[in-house]
Amino acid sequence: MGTKAKNALKKKLKKVSRLAVSKKKNVAADFLPLEGGPGQKLPDEKPVEDNTTVLYIGRIPHGFYEKEMEGFFSQFGPVKRIRIARNKKTGKSKHFGFIEFEHPQTAKVVAECMQDYLLFEHVIKVHLVPPEHVHPNLWKGFNHRYKPVDWVQLERKRQNKERTLEEYKKLVGKIMKRDQKRRKKIEAAGIDYECPEIVGSTQPAPKKIKFDED
Repeated sequence: MGTKAKNALKKKLKKVSRLAVSKKKNVAADFLPLEGGPGQKLPDEKPVEDNTTVLYIGRIPHGFYEKEMEGFFSQFGPVKRIRIARNKKTGKSKHFGFIEFEHPQTAKVVAECMQDYLLFEHVIKVHLVPPEHVHPNLWKGFNHRYKPVDWVQLERKRQNKERTLEEYKKLVGKIMKRDQKRRKKIEAAGIDYECPEIVGSTQPAPKKIKFDED
């Protein structure tokens, strides 16, 4: 092979290598700049690890509270914390709450299995709550067992407390005002009815004490 043929073969090999490199660049490029030029490839990003361990549970049936929930959901895996939203005055459940598992895989399995699950005639709703959406005060006082207030006992104490003479007169005055309004309504309706007197509305006059003179 002569020198001319060798030079021509080298030129062809160079062209082929350039074309191959340019094709590789075009294939590997994720986008091309607007002003032209060679394509650029985005850096490889590692997949974000799913570390969601908190679940929202809605439509919780009556009687299915913290103790029952812990016993039921512990079959999937270890439960870390449970909180049910309750009324501050009565302590009754608002029928929704949150549960946290120790492992994200367990929370994912529970969300897939328990969504739209029929429990005590309630179709419960279960959703994963991402860590960035978890409120900082969500688990504040989660282990507090609310003791309902005995409003009947409090009202009994309020009604039976000892009153001063001024407080008693004020109370009787309010009762008498309500009684007068009721009498006027009955008269306006054309009903002939004599309302009985309220016990305690009139106080007997104090008796005078006479001392015998020696």
